[in-house]
Amino acid sequence: MYTLPKIERFNQTVRSKYPIYNSIFITLPFDAIDNTGVLLPLFSEVCENGFRNKWSPKQIVDFFADKYLDKATESQKIDLMFRFIQYVERQIVLFDAIEDAAFPIVNNMEGRGSLRAIKERTEAASKRDELKEFLERFNVRTVLTAHPTQFYPGSVLGIITDLTEAIRHNDLIKIEQLLAQLGKTPFIKKEKPTPFDEAVSLIWYLENVFYPTIGEMMQYLQWHIFEGNTIENPIVDLGFWPGGDRDGNPFVTPEITEKVAKRLRTSIMKCYYFDIRSLKRKLTFEEVDTIIADLEYKLYRSVFYSQGDIYIRLEELKNELTRVRQIVIEKHQSLYLNEINLLLQKVTQFGFHFASLDIRQNSKIHNQVFDDILSFLKREKAVYFPEQYDAMSEVEKIAVLSDLEYNISEHFFSNETTLNTLETIKLMREIQNDNGEKGCNRYIISNNESALHVIQTFTMLRLMGWENPTVDIIPLFESVDDLQKAHTIMAQLYQNERYRLHLKERKNKQTVMLGFSDGTKDGGYLMANWSIFKAKEMITQVSREYGVKVIFFDGRGGPPARGGGKTHQFYASLGSTIENEAIQITIQGQTISSNFGTQDSCRYNLENLLSAGVSNAIFTNNDNNLSESEKAILNTLAELGYQKYTDFKNHPKFIPYLEQISTLPYYAKTNIGSRPAKRNSDDQLNFADLRAIPFVGSWSQLKQNVPGFFGVGTALRHFEETNAWQAVQDMYHHSLFFRTLLENTMMSLAKCNFELTAYLKDDPEFGAFWQIIFEEYQETKRLLLKIAGHTELMQNYPDGKASIAMREQIVLPLLTIQQYALSQINALKKEASPDKNVIGVYEKLVTRSLFGNTNASRNSA
Repeated sequence: MYTLPKIERFNQTVRSKYPIYNSIFITLPFDAIDNTGVLLPLFSEVCENGFRNKWSPKQIVDFFADKYLDKATESQKIDLMFRFIQYVERQIVLFDAIEDAAFPIVNNMEGRGSLRAIKERTEAASKRDELKEFLERFNVRTVLTAHPTQFYPGSVLGIITDLTEAIRHNDLIKIEQLLAQLGKTPFIKKEKPTPFDEAVSLIWYLENVFYPTIGEMMQYLQWHIFEGNTIENPIVDLGFWPGGDRDGNPFVTPEITEKVAKRLRTSIMKCYYFDIRSLKRKLTFEEVDTIIADLEYKLYRSVFYSQGDIYIRLEELKNELTRVRQIVIEKHQSLYLNEINLLLQKVTQFGFHFASLDIRQNSKIHNQVFDDILSFLKREKAVYFPEQYDAMSEVEKIAVLSDLEYNISEHFFSNETTLNTLETIKLMREIQNDNGEKGCNRYIISNNESALHVIQTFTMLRLMGWENPTVDIIPLFESVDDLQKAHTIMAQLYQNERYRLHLKERKNKQTVMLGFSDGTKDGGYLMANWSIFKAKEMITQVSREYGVKVIFFDGRGGPPARGGGKTHQFYASLGSTIENEAIQITIQGQTISSNFGTQDSCRYNLENLLSAGVSNAIFTNNDNNLSESEKAILNTLAELGYQKYTDFKNHPKFIPYLEQISTLPYYAKTNIGSRPAKRNSDDQLNFADLRAIPFVGSWSQLKQNVPGFFGVGTALRHFEETNAWQAVQDMYHHSLFFRTLLENTMMSLAKCNFELTAYLKDDPEFGAFWQIIFEEYQETKRLLLKIAGHTELMQNYPDGKASIAMREQIVLPLLTIQQYALSQINALKKEASPDKNVIGVYEKLVTRSLFGNTNASRNSA
C-alpha cells in the first residue's frame, strides 16, 4: 500500500482538522466573553496585514479599535486584549492536542530509527551478536528537569491528554465538552510552585508515559534480541532533578529532597501494584495465586497504608516473580508468561528508585561550605591541617585534601548553607538504603572550573563518614573557557591516586556533564557547539589514555539555541573520536510534553536516540570522523562567529535592549517555576548571573532568536569572500555533524519574524542596534539557503515547517499585544509623572502574553 509523504499526512491529520475544531471553540458561549470569538479572527487578520505594511503594533491595535470597536476607551481595548490572550492560549492547547493525536500517523512508528528498523538492519548486515553485545553496555538516559520552559498547569495538561484521545476518535461531543472545560480552566498560577510541586507534576509523566513505554521497549528487545531473557543492563534509564537540583534554588532543602525520593519510591511501587492486580486476574492457578496475592498485599501496604515504611524489599519482589515465572513454565504451559516477563523486566529496570534523583550544586556554594569546614578543622585542631592552606597552589591543596582523614557531622555547624549541604550528603546514603543505590548516586557540580572543585566534593563525601562513596561525582563545564580546559582538569583528576581508587570502585567510569545553554549565552551558537565537540574529543582522548570510560551527559534545552533541535541526528553524527558509552540528556518544559508527553511520541523519540547510538557504534566505520581540514574550517567558523557575537554582546545597547524591548524583566513574575530568574538578588541586571532560559526565551519572544544564529552568517561570509566557499559547501554535504548544526540554525531562523519589531528600526535609541540583528539574520538566511541549495528555510522538513507556520499564525495576536504593551510602557516611563497603575496593567499584559508565546514553541525541539 502506498504511504503518503509526511507533509500530506500532516495536512490530512493536523492542518485540515484545526480549523474545524477551532470553529467549535470560538463559538462556545462563555460567560462575560461577549463577542471575543468573533473579533479575534478579525484582529489576527489586521495583525497580518499591518505587519506586511510595516505598521507598528500600536498602529495595528489603534486601526483595529477604530474599525471594529465603537469608540473604545484604552481601558476597553486592554480588557479585550486580555480576552484575546485567554482565547489564543486555549487555541494553542487545541493545536497541541491535534498534533499529539496525529503523531503516530504523521511519524512512521516502525520506520527508520525504530527498534524494528534497528533489528532488521543488524540482521541484514549479520551483526546481531554485535548489537546484543553493544546493548549489554550502552545506555540512553533522559533526565527530567524542572527548568521552567512551559507554562501549562497540571489541570491543563490533563485536558490536553483527554482532548488528544477524543480527537483521535473524532468524538465531537467529547471534544466540545473538553473545549468548554478548557475555556473555564485558569491558566495562571497564583503562587510559585514548590520544588515538590514540580516533582509531583513530572512524576505524572513517569507513571503514565515512561513506565509503560520503556517497559514495552525493553520487552521488545528482550524477545527479539535477548532470546526471552531478562536484560540486566537498563538500556533506557531515567534521571530526575526536581527536589535535587540546588543550583540557584534556595527552596530545595534536604526535607524537600527526602519527600521527593519517597514519592518516587511510592510511585514506582504503585505502578507495580496495579500491574500485580492485573496479573492476579490472570494467574488464578494453584500455587502462583497465593504468591501473587501476597505480593499484592505487601505492595498495597507499602503504598497506601504507610508512613514511609516498606513492607517488601526489592529482592523479595524479584525473587517471588521469578518463582512465579518458573512455576508457570513448569506446571502451567507458560500461560501469561509474556505478562510475567514484562513485569520482571520493569522491576529490573526501575527498581524501587523509578528515576535516579540527581543532586546538583554550584561550585561557588561548595567553596563557601568548604571554607566553613576547614575553619572548623583548624579551630578544633582535631586533625593536622596546614595553616598556610589558603596560600597554597591548586595542586598542593588537592594533595592535602586527598590525604585528609576525619569524620565530621552536620551538627558541628550553624551556617545554614553548610548545614544543608552536609545534611544532603547524609540523606543520599539514606535514600540509597531505601530506594537502592540508583535512588541517589550522582552529584553534579555546576560552574566547575577546576579539579579542586571535584576533589572538594569528593572530600566532603568522605568527611561525612562515607569511606567509599557509592556516588558518581560529575563536573559540569558550561562556559567557553571551562570547556576549553575541561580535558586538562580531567587529566588532573585521573592522576590523583585517591580519586583513581574511587573511579575503580565505580567500574572505571567517569560521567562529565557539558552545558549548552550557558555556553551559547557566553560564546554564541557556533563557538558553544564547536567548543563542546572539541571538549568531548579531548576528554575522550585523555580518558582513554588513563583507561577510564567517559560518559557524556548533555545539558540540552528545547530550542537549538539551548542545544536542542534534531537531537537524535546530532548524536548519530558523532564519530569514533568521541566516546559512545551512553547518550544522556536533560529534557525539560515543553520538550517533555512535546517529545515525551504521550506514549507514541515518547517511544518514537527514545527509539530514535537508541538508534542514533547503535548507528554511530555499529554502522558508521568512522564515516562521521571529521578530517583535520574540516576541523580547521570549523575552528575558523567558530572563532569568527565568536568575535561577531562578543562584539554584539559588548554593545552598549545590549543590556538596555533586553531590559526595555524584550520580556526579560517579566520572567520572574510568571510563577512558572520554583527557581528565581537570576542567580543574584540585585535589581541591576548582571549578564553573568542571568539564567540561560529567560535569556534565550526573551529573544524567542521577540521572534529574533539571536542565540540560535547570531554570528553564523558572518562566519560563512568569510569563506564566500575569500574564494573558499567550496570547502564549506563540501563539508555540508559530507559531514552530518556540520549539516545538523546548520539545519538547527535554519530552525531558529524559521521561527524569526522581524516584521514584529520592524517599527524599532527608526527608534532613536535602539534603531541601529535592531538593524545589526536584522542584517545578521538576513546574511545568515542567505548563506544557509545557498549552502543547502534551498529556496526556503527547512525545505527538507516540510511537516516541521508547516507546524511552525501554523503555530506562528495562531500566536501572532499575542506577539502583537506583547509588543504593543511594551511600547506603551516605554512611552509612559518617559513621561514626567508616569501613572504607575497604568504601567502595572500593561506589565500584566506582557506577562500574560508571555505564557502563550512560550507554550506555542513546543515544537522547537
